[in-house]
Amino acid sequence: MVFKKMLQKFGVGGPSVDTVLSESRCHPGGLLSGEVRLTGGEADADIEHIALSLVVRGGRAGSLTEFHRVVVSGATRLEAKQQRTIPFTMPVPWETPVTEVTGQALPGIEVGLRTELAIAKAVDKGDLDPVIVAPAPAHDAVLDAFGQLGFGFKSVELEAGRVHGLRQELPFYQEIAFYPSGPYAGRLSEVELVVVAERDGVQVVLEADRRGGDVQARFAVGHEEALDTEWARLIGDWLDRVAAQHGHHGYGHHDEYGHHDGYGQRRGPGMGAVVAGAAAGVVGGMVLGEVLDDAFEDDE
Repeated sequence: MVFKKMLQKFGVGGPSVDTVLSESRCHPGGLLSGEVRLTGGEADADIEHIALSLVVRGGRAGSLTEFHRVVVSGATRLEAKQQRTIPFTMPVPWETPVTEVTGQALPGIEVGLRTELAIAKAVDKGDLDPVIVAPAPAHDAVLDAFGQLGFGFKSVELEAGRVHGLRQELPFYQEIAFYPSGPYAGRLSEVELVVVAERDGVQVVLEADRRGGDVQARFAVGHEEALDTEWARLIGDWLDRVAAQHGHHGYGHHDEYGHHDGYGQRRGPGMGAVVAGAAAGVVGGMVLGEVLDDAFEDDE
């Protein structure tokens, strides 16, 4: 009997849990909903809690990082062979990293929903489901400007820490780098983009790498205002000024806040095509959907 209790504590003959999402695609500031399905084991079990957490992999270490956690059930008793369903709805933090743009996966960034079942002081974190995070409309408007300017996608990184001067709740931020094109090629080595979304709007940080030092621009706009802003024109004008400053040396900031009037001019295929080409090269012809489904196999 003692041996059997030990086996149940470590999952052999004990309860099983399966989390099913109503929709695996979401966006920052949105909701994830679904249900946790419990099946009793060979004996009654006292469950201490059931929690769901959002985790991300994408930093240089390649390990999973939990950044949001919700307890969906407190202490409860699950009888042997009993089946129970617990519906849930959980908010998606505004700063959740984006994993796809216009249907194309961003290589190297994976987000998942992990289910935690605690019984007799033992915690099982075995159920992990991939989650697709698409940009919120305001974020998407900024990203699309780089496609309009004809920039090429270079890389995406999850950086630990905080961007100086930005309001952040999470201890990391997502940075997307682009190859300059056209009049900026050869004058700038790359342009990096950081977008930190929040309930009231988005904070945008651009950094252009050039010989003699890096230059930053910052913008803060509301969600509706971001949709009305001509980002391609705004970013293009700033890059024109940066590229023209040949004599500047050292590190500088060029800060701008608020709405900027102007007009956009489409000069490229759009962000979706830019990411699609880069992602295809990274995965070597593999189906992107299969890559996403297998992203967390090692952690289950």
